[in-house]
Amino acid sequence: MDKREAIGSWLSGPRAAAEEAGVDFGYRGEQLGLPEEGPGSIARPGRRLGALAVDWGLSLLIAYSLITDGYTPSTSNWTLLVFLVVSLLTVGTLGFTPGKRIFGLRVVALETGTVNPLRAAIRTLLLCLALPALIWDRDGRGLHDRLARTAEVRI
Repeated sequence: MDKREAIGSWLSGPRAAAEEAGVDFGYRGEQLGLPEEGPGSIARPGRRLGALAVDWGLSLLIAYSLITDGYTPSTSNWTLLVFLVVSLLTVGTLGFTPGKRIFGLRVVALETGTVNPLRAAIRTLLLCLALPALIWDRDGRGLHDRLARTAEVRI
């Protein structure tokens, strides 16, 4: 291996270097038994972030207009609380929030396919902490999904 190949493998990342060496990672969700594409496949990060933005915007609108009656220093705290309540109620009963529905996503339990309220509570509380959602596995699931044994899939 010459220097250019070594630098190229470093720039492209460890996954690309391992794939060039012959390691087969498969597709996202393969280890979970989910399809590669279409309904039931793991949701892509862009859709997930879009759904989160819609849900956060809706929560901010509710907190801004109905609770604090304008912007105050406590508006962001109320927004987080509204987000928590909306997520608990909608994911625990329907399997999706308004933002997830708009973007065609659903939260499912890996064993049963439906999310019970306890799993929704675990997932939502960890999501509100933000850090668990930023740590992903190779299937594209956040730590909050791994600990709740759920996955966010396309409808």
